[in-house]
Amino acid sequence: MSVSLFDASVPVFTRGLTILSTLLDKAEAHASETGAALSTYVEARLAPDMLTLAGQVQRASDTAKFGAARLTGLQAPSFADDETTFDQLRERCAKTIAYLSTVAPESYAGSEARTVTFGGGANKWTLRGDRYLFQFALPNFFFHVTTAYDILRHKGVPVGKRDYLGPYEGAGAR
Repeated sequence: MSVSLFDASVPVFTRGLTILSTLLDKAEAHASETGAALSTYVEARLAPDMLTLAGQVQRASDTAKFGAARLTGLQAPSFADDETTFDQLRERCAKTIAYLSTVAPESYAGSEARTVTFGGGANKWTLRGDRYLFQFALPNFFFHVTTAYDILRHKGVPVGKRDYLGPYEGAGAR
């Protein structure tokens, strides 16, 4: 059985964004329980030179939508990167998932060999589609999802590995 680039991208991105949205729910509940200002979570970062939680969610969203668009030749929606609340961050995840749901498996035909150019200036790269997905898009997506998770853990949100991995469809099935 072969795995298509569609199967290796759209469902993976959708699952990751769904889990990220659930992590935001848990963070909001934690802030409510502890009386912390929600803005302190949205603006939190692990190090001064790293993006905030909002920035991590935005980059995970961008990687997912642009990854699908670059592999298929479709146009990704443009989002303003102006989210400052948990509701807006969850909406960002939802809008990205909605876009991904419009990308048909058939649109990935030939994507393994498609030339993908991304970045800009000195950081401009060109890769074959399969390499773009496996060597850039997926690692970059999970970097930002993981960093968002880490920021929330750093803020004391009681989430663990099972929260990060999320539920499994058909768990226990072989």
